[in-house]
Amino acid sequence: MIDHISVQVRDPAVSAAFYDRVLATLGGKRMIERNDGGVIGYGTTHPTFWIGPATSDEVEAAHELHIAFASADRAGVRAFHAAAVEAGAEVLHEPRVWPVYHPAYYGAFVRDPDGNNVEAVCHVPE
Repeated sequence: MIDHISVQVRDPAVSAAFYDRVLATLGGKRMIERNDGGVIGYGTTHPTFWIGPATSDEVEAAHELHIAFASADRAGVRAFHAAAVEAGAEVLHEPRVWPVYHPAYYGAFVRDPDGNNVEAVCHVPE
């Protein structure tokens, strides 16, 4: 149902380095990088996740977002988590099964450079 999402970031270079690393583990990559302000679109076949510089001082007071990226398998969730840790992300939850959602829900949660709760999730059993 969602076509794409865009997130304002405080430091586009720092956020881009983080997302370059962690999304690569899920097959994602930079697909578009606009020269008119540091907006970057990530995806696998077309851009579905965008980052761009904050357009106001209100980003400091913004509420935390939760963003979940799909992984085809549990190995991708573990690779996402490892890449995030290597990038210096705060770990919220190590990769594990979350039966409260459903018996095969396997996810890992970290904070991105702007404090957002970023997850990789796989919905198929191992």
